[in-house]
Amino acid sequence: MNAIGPMCTRLRRTPPCFVIAVLFLLVSAYAYTDTFSFSGDRTEVVLTDGRERTLLEGNAVVTTAEIELRANEIELSGTDFRYADLRGAVVVFDSSRDMRITAETLRFDRTTENSRADGRVLVEDVENELILKGEHLETRDGGDLIFMQSAVRVLKEDLTARAQFLRYRRIDDTLELSGFPVVFWNGDEYRAVRIVMNLETEEIEMQGQVQGSIIVEDEDEDEDADNDTDEGEGDE
Repeated sequence: MNAIGPMCTRLRRTPPCFVIAVLFLLVSAYAYTDTFSFSGDRTEVVLTDGRERTLLEGNAVVTTAEIELRANEIELSGTDFRYADLRGAVVVFDSSRDMRITAETLRFDRTTENSRADGRVLVEDVENELILKGEHLETRDGGDLIFMQSAVRVLKEDLTARAQFLRYRRIDDTLELSGFPVVFWNGDEYRAVRIVMNLETEEIEMQGQVQGSIIVEDEDEDEDADNDTDEGEGDE
């Protein structure tokens, strides 16, 4: 009797059409309701029960209904290939939120659409015209709640800020900064232990050791200047 060992299929330099064919077989085999596609210059597929794994190397791409993942290397693992680990030149496009994330490494959960990223993370929230920078990123609620830490930077029209920790609620358009936060907003400067900003209503809340520098136009000086001009015209 021949022993049947674990099934391991290795695919090298697989053409795109073959990769898609393998994908359809995988989806049918596991009866998974979600659909997604993947491709890479080199592909390795392991179908051992409980150890399902797919490794894409070189121009690796994984696409779901609304999210596209790109990296030098992507590893799919877990039941129904739930998790995607991206390494090198990571780019994530979220078409439903009009948002783009770049990083050095990132783990993506296809079921929850949450992610964790490290190394020079950049978030471009095109819909809200906001850019976030940091060293570590975690998204929750499918991407509507964002946490960043370490050398955090915020860039928006008439707004720049820095801090060590950031919490961003996209639905509420609210930014919460802590860890020596400094905010420059519409020419004014704010410092506190914790700063909360509503970007839609332009409201700002500060807590603990509050400092600020606000530019105020002097209306009296403007009136005096107008009076001097009128008097000069009268003398003529």
